[in-house]
Amino acid sequence: MSADKMHKDEASIDSTLVQKLVASQFPEWADLTITPVPSAGTDNALYRLGQDMVVRLPRMKRAAGQATKDFEWLPKLAPHLPLAISSPLALGDPVEDVPWNWTICNWLPGVPPTVGEIADEIQLAATLAGFVQTLHQIDATSGPRPGIHNFGRGVPLAKRDSYVRAALTELTGIIDVEAATTEWEAALEAPIWANAPVWVHGDLQAGNILLRDGQLEAVIDFGGLGVGDPAVDLLPAWNLFGQEAREVYRNTLEVDDATWARGRGWALSVALIALPYYLKTNPEIVASSHHVIEELLKSRSP
Repeated sequence: MSADKMHKDEASIDSTLVQKLVASQFPEWADLTITPVPSAGTDNALYRLGQDMVVRLPRMKRAAGQATKDFEWLPKLAPHLPLAISSPLALGDPVEDVPWNWTICNWLPGVPPTVGEIADEIQLAATLAGFVQTLHQIDATSGPRPGIHNFGRGVPLAKRDSYVRAALTELTGIIDVEAATTEWEAALEAPIWANAPVWVHGDLQAGNILLRDGQLEAVIDFGGLGVGDPAVDLLPAWNLFGQEAREVYRNTLEVDDATWARGRGWALSVALIALPYYLKTNPEIVASSHHVIEELLKSRSP
């Protein structure tokens, strides 16, 4: 695997390829500038198209279902949500170099928050929780159940157990494996979600929310979108917020003890699985994973 790739099966994508795709499939935008977007994201390569749009190209096969899902569902969810979200404008066809659908979306202004440097964590926690609460209340009857299209976000935690155990084995000497194992096993004991599945974003973390003038402006990157256990949307409690804002986030969402315990399990499992996988290729994810693990272990449930 080359140094600039995060996945063994990652497609080779650059500005020249993006320009070729846009010119051949959407000639009305062929004269717009193409600019790579620096991002710690792992599923899609991003390129600005002019000033108002962004091209999203799947990096590998397991992210291939996101484009068609976004194109179908995000326009239906957007009118019900209190914040701006990604809006697909066009769906690109597969080609030999990138054999999967891809999208052109509107470009949303703003910057991701920096963990530990958020001016008003309490306000951000309350506003983000309000967005999540609204998302969870949208009719999910016909929404897509968790699967490869959203990397299984929203499934029962037990379905992640083998992946977590494998990651723990790889993390010997890197983290406190014994404490992490105890925390994971406690999460597995939590009652499963027995109510109807709800819409979940599935990947709420700093890189997927945008601030303007310190205020939450937009939520982006719905690759984890699906219909399942709402506990997965508790990730920001540990990957974004400190103790006080964490409690605001929980209280605003009115989370019961079982869901909170599963949320801890989701945050831990995401961090544990990501840490060895991206250890040498994505320093931002590595740093975030360490942070989440430390936050969880120092705030262990009694």
